[in-house]
Amino acid sequence: MKTLITIIMAGIASVLLGSCNKSTSSRGTYEGKDISNEAEIIRDKQTRSTTLNVKTDGKWKIYAGSHVETIDHTKPILEGQGKGSFELNIPTKERYYFQFITNEGKAILGERHLPIQGGYNFRDLGGLKTKDDRFVKWGKIFRSDDLYKLTDDDLAYLSSIPVISVVDFRSEKEIGSAPDKLPATAQYYPYTITPGSLPTSADISGDNLEALQALNIDSIMQNINELLVTNPSSVRRYTDLFQLMEDKTNVPLLFHCSAGKDRTGMGTALFLFALGVDEETILNDYLLSNKYIKEKYAKYTAQHPSLEPLFSVKPEYLKAGIKKIKDEYGSIDNYLDKVLKVDREKLKEMYLY
Repeated sequence: MKTLITIIMAGIASVLLGSCNKSTSSRGTYEGKDISNEAEIIRDKQTRSTTLNVKTDGKWKIYAGSHVETIDHTKPILEGQGKGSFELNIPTKERYYFQFITNEGKAILGERHLPIQGGYNFRDLGGLKTKDDRFVKWGKIFRSDDLYKLTDDDLAYLSSIPVISVVDFRSEKEIGSAPDKLPATAQYYPYTITPGSLPTSADISGDNLEALQALNIDSIMQNINELLVTNPSSVRRYTDLFQLMEDKTNVPLLFHCSAGKDRTGMGTALFLFALGVDEETILNDYLLSNKYIKEKYAKYTAQHPSLEPLFSVKPEYLKAGIKKIKDEYGSIDNYLDKVLKVDREKLKEMYLY
């Protein structure tokens, strides 16, 4: 009898353990060798078709889910061997996340550049690696350019994440002339930052155009980045941003300006520094704006090549702000702790795998 009871109890334990393991395995994870750069997800901006680009020679599998916590590991949506581009059958109006697995490791994937038809510089900050070999969580913090041209499909896509908070760094003039379109899920926070405002098309004409062309724009852009980290109004708004980020009820959160490169670029850099991402990775992320907003301002740069620095980013722009912080406060960490009052340990707990 005792033996029978033991067998029954062992069987129950086995079922329960199997249930627990199944639940745990549904979560996306990073394991083993870092293979995060061996594959990437690309979504076409117009069709929203999804492509997996594989850069490894070995065998691989990929699983999918509408959230990182609910990736379905019961059956891969695709498996194969070797490099190549492979189309994935994923709903077009929803955000999806992926578990990529090889014989050497596991990595979470998602489209870093969001397929927003009414925007250009929409990005998920997930998947970036820190100095202590952790990864920024996917689907939590997003950066973008302006939202006033979002389509109904764009809004549905952002609602599927769902974006809970939208922080707008634009000036009152910018907001008034082109108010954001918001996903139904989002609360709006107009946190105006004046330094770094990008001239509008109305500014690039007549006397203003002649005056702009006469300026040393590179020098101005460096000065703007210094002001972004020292101007009391800017500092207050970045402090407000971090306060929102430190409350999980405000997340997922998207912050933006007009081009998503200067005010948003500095905000992104400060967030990534707080998580322990290295400066080279932060600069590389910053420079991606050149790729994504090139089309947005192609008309202006074609007509007025001398104004190209207004519509792009260079390493020396962001570095000017970083140097200003280090010169005045000794380190980025001191600035985050003492000026912006950031709880870096809390942010790491919230936003790192």
